[in-house]
Amino acid sequence: MAQVLRISPNKMRYVFALLLMPFLACASVFKVGQNQPYKTIQSAVEAASTKDTILVMAGKYNVRNFVLRKQLTFIGKNYPVITGQGEKIMEIHADSTSFYGLKFVDVATSYINDNAALKFVRTMGGLVQDCKFDTCFFAIYTANSNFITINNNNVQSRYTDEASSGNAIHAWYSNDLTITNNKVYGHRDGIYLEFVENSVITNNYSYNNLRYGLHFMFSHNNVYSKNIFEANGAGCAVMYSNNVAMLDNIFRENWGAASYGLLLKDIKDSRLEGNYFYHNSVAIHTDNSMRLLIKSNTFELNGWGLRIMGSCMDNNLTQNNFIDNTFQVATNSQRNYNTYEGNYWSDYTGYDLDRDGRGDVPHRPVSLYTYMVTQNAPTVILMRSLIIDLLNLAEKVMPTITPKTLTDDAPLMKPYHARD
Repeated sequence: MAQVLRISPNKMRYVFALLLMPFLACASVFKVGQNQPYKTIQSAVEAASTKDTILVMAGKYNVRNFVLRKQLTFIGKNYPVITGQGEKIMEIHADSTSFYGLKFVDVATSYINDNAALKFVRTMGGLVQDCKFDTCFFAIYTANSNFITINNNNVQSRYTDEASSGNAIHAWYSNDLTITNNKVYGHRDGIYLEFVENSVITNNYSYNNLRYGLHFMFSHNNVYSKNIFEANGAGCAVMYSNNVAMLDNIFRENWGAASYGLLLKDIKDSRLEGNYFYHNSVAIHTDNSMRLLIKSNTFELNGWGLRIMGSCMDNNLTQNNFIDNTFQVATNSQRNYNTYEGNYWSDYTGYDLDRDGRGDVPHRPVSLYTYMVTQNAPTVILMRSLIIDLLNLAEKVMPTITPKTLTDDAPLMKPYHARD
């Protein structure tokens, strides 16, 4: 088998810079700093022409309510600090503008305007890479803008309530975005997408956000993969969207009375594969979702593994591992319109006489007690009592209340491990 060439992200950025040098050589470089020809970023921008470079030396610079209408490249040396002094910082109306190695701080909270450190408005192309953001109402905002890349940024804040906080990365009516390798925390939503299509969100770490680590609304044909959503109000919400691929993400420690690892609402024709759900209040809550492939995911030590409402239809669950969740599967309906086959259930008590790795007795993942708690939450106080054990046993022998067709007819005897 041929070996795959692996290049580190730092080396890739270095190679990219080398490839870019011949093009930058044709443009002018305007240096900004205390001992440089230009003392302010604004004066350098006014002097520059399209495709020139603004090189910003270490220091602190005040930039408020600035509108950029030239295609420029901004490069910071030793992370110069750009402060909005309680206002928004820069609104970009030029295509293919790039920002490297800058630190943006102090963008004002507003209950009327979406104040942002960097706001791309009706642009084609753009790059924000290796930048830092601290205490920005919105850090990076795209509006009616396409082909924006947001890579390897650190976006932090310390908001304490949703009403007065914005999102770290916010995209509205923007397509073909690439959002990768960012660390975002302390905002309302870590990453928010509304009316966004054909975009890739990968290798981001979104944690300690007040509402969601990642929030999709009316956003189709997107991929999010290899992200970590940890200790958010809820890990991720995908709502009113079609053809979304959710691959190899980690959802952990999203814990609270109304918290989820993953919330699926009115989502169709999508795929969840290779995800790991650990120690969430609810690993997945799904409502009115149709034609989903839920495959090769692991649900471990969650309060609720899968909470699937009766409005969900034609979903296929296979090769998933349900390990020691308080409630493996729960539903609010006595009918089942989904397929469960070839999953591993840690509470399965059947046998495998023919040693084919699959149980000979179908498994019923929804117990009577699970159904009771779904219908009447206060009954959770009876958990682990003898009467509940007896009721579950009786229902298992002769099902009358739980969904009769919600069974895994070929449960795995051992946890599923994908072949390399």
